[in-house]
Amino acid sequence: MEGFNEQVVKRVNKAKQLIIKIISVIVLIMIPFIGAGIAILTHIQYIFMISIFLFIGGIYGVWYVFSQQKVEYEYSVAGNDLDVSKIISLRKRKLVCRVPINEITELTKDEKVIDKMRFTKTFVAARDIDSKDENYFAAFNSPAFGKCLLIFTPNEQILEGMKSHLDKKLVIKIFYQKKSY
Repeated sequence: MEGFNEQVVKRVNKAKQLIIKIISVIVLIMIPFIGAGIAILTHIQYIFMISIFLFIGGIYGVWYVFSQQKVEYEYSVAGNDLDVSKIISLRKRKLVCRVPINEITELTKDEKVIDKMRFTKTFVAARDIDSKDENYFAAFNSPAFGKCLLIFTPNEQILEGMKSHLDKKLVIKIFYQKKSY
């Protein structure tokens, strides 16, 4: 019986996520002030009441935006398939890609090797995209997209689960740090 390995990786929040949060809070705070200003200029007090209701609804909107920034990636190896799923705030799961492990033509930590290649589609499912020492780059052929690249952060269990299905040259290069000729 084949093994099943699974790993969940939390995405590191970057400046982009912080900016989204700050802008959403600023917009929320501005709603009552804009409503009050319009109500004073037009002498229609209902506009201020509407802005208060929009503010209350905006609180839910800001909470939703904050929760959407919590992203995790799940890697699972079952047989010859590596499934990568994106989990958004523990509510929504989306399959990012399914990679047949025996179709992987290159698996490396060296970004220079990947920079020389061209890909039609790139799947990013890494904990921290800027982390050079922990990310792996997997090049594979997909029937739907052609030559694809997967950037992910597997642990030793995931790599061990992939080991029996990988090309022997890749196994020697990754696990035994020898160059195959």
